[in-house]
Amino acid sequence: MGTADIETPVTSSFTLRVIPRDQHNISRRDISPNALRVLYRLREAGFGAYLVGGAVRDLLVGGHPKDFDVATDATPEQVKSLFRNCRLIGRRFRLAHVVFGREIIEVATFRANSDDGSGDREMENGRLVRDNVYGSIEDDAIRRDFTCNALYYAIEDFSVRDYVGGFEDVQARVMKLIGDPEQRYREDPVRMLRAVRLAAKLGFSIDEATANPIPRLAGLLGEAAPARLFEEILKLFLSGHAVASFEGLEHYGLFATLFPESGAALRSNRSGALRRMLIEGLRNTDARVANDEPVSPAFLFALLLWPAFCKTLIGLQAQGVHAEEAQRRAADRVTLHQLERVALPRRFSLPMQEIWLLQSRFSSRQRKRVFRTLSHPRFRAAFDFLVLRQTASADHAVDIAFWRDTLQTSGHEVASHEDAPQDEGAEDGAPRKRRRRRRRPGGEGAGAEASAD
Repeated sequence: MGTADIETPVTSSFTLRVIPRDQHNISRRDISPNALRVLYRLREAGFGAYLVGGAVRDLLVGGHPKDFDVATDATPEQVKSLFRNCRLIGRRFRLAHVVFGREIIEVATFRANSDDGSGDREMENGRLVRDNVYGSIEDDAIRRDFTCNALYYAIEDFSVRDYVGGFEDVQARVMKLIGDPEQRYREDPVRMLRAVRLAAKLGFSIDEATANPIPRLAGLLGEAAPARLFEEILKLFLSGHAVASFEGLEHYGLFATLFPESGAALRSNRSGALRRMLIEGLRNTDARVANDEPVSPAFLFALLLWPAFCKTLIGLQAQGVHAEEAQRRAADRVTLHQLERVALPRRFSLPMQEIWLLQSRFSSRQRKRVFRTLSHPRFRAAFDFLVLRQTASADHAVDIAFWRDTLQTSGHEVASHEDAPQDEGAEDGAPRKRRRRRRRPGGEGAGAEASAD
């Protein structure tokens, strides 16, 4: 590893500010009892230990954190020696997980802000791929991404420790990167997505210096691991703030980087019908999360990639490809192209395609086709998708009314599309085997909104 591969340290002066208990709103009553156990045991063993990061940030703004992380000067091995219910994980970042039933308290050792030459920090093409050089709490604070995530709650005096001005930024509700924004984004392009996601979640604005490089550097996301981008997309859209996340991604040019074909389709759709449908679908997703109802990644990706499917389908039909064949080709082509950017597992991509391909069946009134459609395992998801399409085109009202009446008179019991889909839980993503049927000629296109201009 040459000197060019060594990460340039984040340069930021720091002055410790201690915010005493009577000047902040964090109470032990709002902290996980298991996190408190970890903090107290580390302290009793002579180590420094602090609640850190998102939990402190969320508690300060009156939120209810789901995860509680701990930072300490104890090494992972020392942590493991204190807790029988501890396991060590990770190569890039060595961490200790202290397991309490379903709850995991993640314990991280303070990371240093520079390479000590031990080989425990590695850079590849400007990306940090390994970082296990340990340091002080000051080092740890400066190397974190955003100032609001660099706050430490001390159990010994119930104070909040701030080294980078994060407490003021939380009070001002602003997202601000620590260090040079362009350098930090080049080290890890996913930080751009995190800025948008956290701003959407918390209702924060993004600091001007932090926001300015994002449109110019958005293309760097193409170099991020597809599997990691899949996880980030789920966090963006399935955490209860999907609409705000989409608007942020769109504003900074990140949506078109994550979903190139859908981005192009939205730009060319002059009527805005496709965007209206997308926003409505994301609004419905937020409502389900708020009501503690399940959400389906397959339905989410069917929504996010629908503009790409419509545009591709129109192109194939313009080339004279038969309607049903055009639909199958469009579904396969959009999925294949998207996999180059985001690692969408087959257990989600297959039901996503079925949702699309079922749309043309809703215009059929043939008795046998109607009952075959009703019995399809993806019927409810596809019907809900049809209802959503009415946001883009009122032409679907007749079909929606027919299928609602059919459901009421047929005696079919159809669960919500979000309730334990039959095939999505398979680990290998393989769909359940079904009897093959001969395809009949004919079929229709994806719908009026596909050609809306």
